[in-house]
Amino acid sequence: MWAVTPHISVPALNCIPDVSIDVLIVGAGIGGALMANAMLGTGLGIFVIDRRRPVHGSSMASTAMIQHEIDVPLHRLVAIKGIEPAQRVWQRSAKAVEGLDALVRLQGLECQFARKRSLYLAGESYGSRALKAECAARSDAGIAVELWTQAELKVKFGIERSAALVSDISASANPAQLTAGLLRRARANGVEIVEGVEITDIVSLDEANVVATSKGQLVRARHVVFCTGYEFLAAVANTSHNTVSTWAMATRTRHPLPNWLKDFLVWEASQPYLYFRATPDGRIVAGGEDEEDETAFNDPGKLERKASRIRKKLEELLGQSIEEPAYRWGAAFGVTSDGLPMIGAVPGLKNVYAAMGYGGNGITFSQIAAEMISCAILGHKDPDASLFQFR
Repeated sequence: MWAVTPHISVPALNCIPDVSIDVLIVGAGIGGALMANAMLGTGLGIFVIDRRRPVHGSSMASTAMIQHEIDVPLHRLVAIKGIEPAQRVWQRSAKAVEGLDALVRLQGLECQFARKRSLYLAGESYGSRALKAECAARSDAGIAVELWTQAELKVKFGIERSAALVSDISASANPAQLTAGLLRRARANGVEIVEGVEITDIVSLDEANVVATSKGQLVRARHVVFCTGYEFLAAVANTSHNTVSTWAMATRTRHPLPNWLKDFLVWEASQPYLYFRATPDGRIVAGGEDEEDETAFNDPGKLERKASRIRKKLEELLGQSIEEPAYRWGAAFGVTSDGLPMIGAVPGLKNVYAAMGYGGNGITFSQIAAEMISCAILGHKDPDASLFQFR
């Protein structure tokens, strides 16, 4: 859907013109774009490369529900990580959404960015009792949240669920325009963008890395950062993360929708869960039906069935008819066992960093990765770095 929207082109070179550079960022999606912007004004020579055209990787498949809420609820993460680490993860996630908001506003990026409230509905995985525990856990962490009862949901939204959590720290955007706008800003500040070039090998030597490309080039880079979205770097692949398939759909513009939906992002406590939002031009964008198969999204028949199921779930939840989708798509995405991304130095390589395993929070976690990895490259230590390190 985002491919047909305006202002998503980014001028790019077709080879790396220098053989010795400071920072090589691999991936010209939202992760690479935020990473490059985080290092502007540092005096470093920065290149962003991609085997595709800029913007046209997993960022193009995003539904751009930008939330501080991660896939594993806080009260469950406390049981996995302990109280203080779990609270810091959620607090950092909330801070990242606020940071994105500030960046977009200060730079005047035109990408349909809008602050939203989040409506997290009780479902098959977590019912009203679990949501009550989640509300208490978030409140203890200093994260504002409201617990709405079944009666309140019925009156305010006409939705039949036993409970819901409502919070304010969320947003939505056109992910292609957001990515392109950030890349153009980086380019205007001296960052070189390169398309159609793939990394084929990397070797750490002394204080730098020698990188081989698909164009037959050997490039010496002091720092290399892999921002390859949901394509896992083989050097850090392990059993704590895997790639799954997901599906999404979007209605036509000016589709009939509840008046309240323009202000909310909606998702449910089920597995797989349904999630949806409205766009400024009146589309309903919805997704879900995840499947633990990294190639299933390529199946055309499955795409039709999954989109049909998402549409039916929407109709049942909203109590209204949903027209045939104008767009349907599937994509792969990476998940981890604890719902947290892996961000930081790649074990076994020197001055090589990566960010991966974003789950349903690609844009939010990309902002955190940009903050943490840029900090490491500049010789500083982020206080939360240990929360997301490779494991």
